[in-house]
Amino acid sequence: MNTLFFVLFALIMVPAVVVLLGVTRWQSVTVALVERLEGARRAVAPRTFERGELLPLPAPVQAYFRAVLSPGQPLVAAAEIAQEGALDLGRAQSRWVQFHGRQRVFVSRPGWLWDARVRWWPGLRLFAHQGLFSGVVVARYKLFGLIPVVRSREEAAGAASELTRFLAEAVWYPTRLLPSQGVHWEEIDDQHARATISDDGVSVGVVFVFDDAGLVRSVRAQARERRVGGTRIETPWEMRFWEYRERGGMMIPAQYEMAWVLPQGRQVYAQGRVNEALYKFTP
Repeated sequence: MNTLFFVLFALIMVPAVVVLLGVTRWQSVTVALVERLEGARRAVAPRTFERGELLPLPAPVQAYFRAVLSPGQPLVAAAEIAQEGALDLGRAQSRWVQFHGRQRVFVSRPGWLWDARVRWWPGLRLFAHQGLFSGVVVARYKLFGLIPVVRSREEAAGAASELTRFLAEAVWYPTRLLPSQGVHWEEIDDQHARATISDDGVSVGVVFVFDDAGLVRSVRAQARERRVGGTRIETPWEMRFWEYRERGGMMIPAQYEMAWVLPQGRQVYAQGRVNEALYKFTP
């Protein structure tokens, strides 16, 4: 009986201790990464949005800001966006897995951290960090927050790709898209406009597609870095958005998908929903 008791005790307690250790270590790393983002933070000015700023902009861009912002809206300095959804981890064929996570964003200097839990296999949970930190890309994926399953990386290579994602996802913190925040807008036609931003010598541009209500329905990049095995391939990329809701006095999309635009068609690899959006505004 004593032997059986200790075996059962070990079978229950050892996994619990491993999980607890993994969560604790991961949370510690997450806190350090958020502090790193905070340390690179710059002041945001002006304090509020006024419609006079829109006068030089292309017509569809003006319509967008009128649809999602009200005069006097405080400018976003930081955001925390809770998401859940599914990722396609398949290579030869699709394998969709569920995730939930929180994305922390600092709008100036551009930086973000995606901290997620992915149901990798039944009973196995993958902890994921992806982000952009002062022009450096960070990526970590660990089983239970302890065991690396993909080689962690921290490098300047790929910064343009992640800055592109930051710009596309600015529909969740739309005051960052104002010209006063360093965004340059170019007219294409009555439903398309190109936005460009720069950070420490790296410039990226994407095309925003607007609907008849003035809302952003998709954002397209001519090339974003896609990893295939150990190779980086510049590939057209797109995000789509829908179901706009009010958050923090602004209208932002609650649902989204990400896709690579391949010669054989769109390859959707992420679908998600924003459950919560919390903001820190300019003081």
